[in-house]
Amino acid sequence: MIKKRLLSYELSTSLRLTHWLRAVSIVVLIMSGFYLAYVFVTPGHSNEPILFLNAKVRMWHIIAGFLLICVTIFKIYLIFTDKYSIRERVSFLDFINPKIWFYQIRYYLFLGKHPELKGIYNPLQFATYVFLYSMVILIALTGLILYMHVYHHGLGGYLYDILRPVEAWMGGLAMVRQIHHLAMWPIIIFTVVHVYMAVFNSVMGRDGSIDTIISGYRFYKPEKKH
Repeated sequence: MIKKRLLSYELSTSLRLTHWLRAVSIVVLIMSGFYLAYVFVTPGHSNEPILFLNAKVRMWHIIAGFLLICVTIFKIYLIFTDKYSIRERVSFLDFINPKIWFYQIRYYLFLGKHPELKGIYNPLQFATYVFLYSMVILIALTGLILYMHVYHHGLGGYLYDILRPVEAWMGGLAMVRQIHHLAMWPIIIFTVVHVYMAVFNSVMGRDGSIDTIISGYRFYKPEKKH
């Protein structure tokens, strides 16, 4: 017997697009960032001035960095304006509810059922996303400071006077570079845990979260009538 499932459109095209653009930019930034910090591949010898591998990797790092900044700004805008983001805003109510925290942790320990949520994110997800955006803002800010010290004209020149006080507050350029590198690790850890939890909830909770981020639709089991 085939069980009927309810279909609900929950994530708009804009929300899904920002998610995947953010994912691509983060992967490119991590890969290129590791190379720029620890050069592990060098091009072969040539008499022609064409083997600028470091410059090419830096170019993609900068492109991905500005893409992440733009996507993050647009995502924050969507959270407060997009009608399909209402459940993201409502997730704050679940975040401040101690009972939901208790039931959610119990669920992850295989000791109970998944709690009924008002929003789209459970408390742990909501807290993790707030932390992620904090790290993205920090790594973007430090990245712009590093950028303006290399590119002195255009945007770099415009940002120089604005961000110099922030650079001094962080302890100087060397410390800014260290903060930029350290901020990468929480993002790497988040990426791994995020993929695991998405699969966990889709398989164990059967909430269709992976389907939703691809198609925008979520499948629900119909409630039993007594």
